[in-house]
Amino acid sequence: MSSANGGESRPDPTTPHAASVPYLTQREQAGARAVAVHGAFDASSALLLASALQDAAATRTTLVVDAAGMTFAGSTVLNVLLNFHRNHRLRLARPARQFLRVLELTGAGNAFPGDRGGRRRRVNRRPCRAAGQTVVAV
Repeated sequence: MSSANGGESRPDPTTPHAASVPYLTQREQAGARAVAVHGAFDASSALLLASALQDAAATRTTLVVDAAGMTFAGSTVLNVLLNFHRNHRLRLARPARQFLRVLELTGAGNAFPGDRGGRRRRVNRRPCRAAGQTVVAV
């Protein structure tokens, strides 16, 4: 992994299975902290997400998890998001199709409001798309 661009840690794209290596990127957008999730997140890498959310919550009241780059999400990731959502303002943006399915099967999609074209909706329907940018629903 290389560390570049203000604390972002990304896998070397020349290594085998780089797309499945979990990593996070963060940015400020519309007064919220966006945490973009990339790669496959399981029980061992869910702690990375939990830590990033805790750090971001120290400086921002609204957090957005951009899940468009998530290639796998185990049940531990869902638990991290649900537990964090209990005490913080958390939005889920652009969830990948497989994660939408997890939300639908567990009924957890109703816990995470999303945004599409200015209208509030539940993320257990079609994912948000905005020209490759995170959609912040505040």
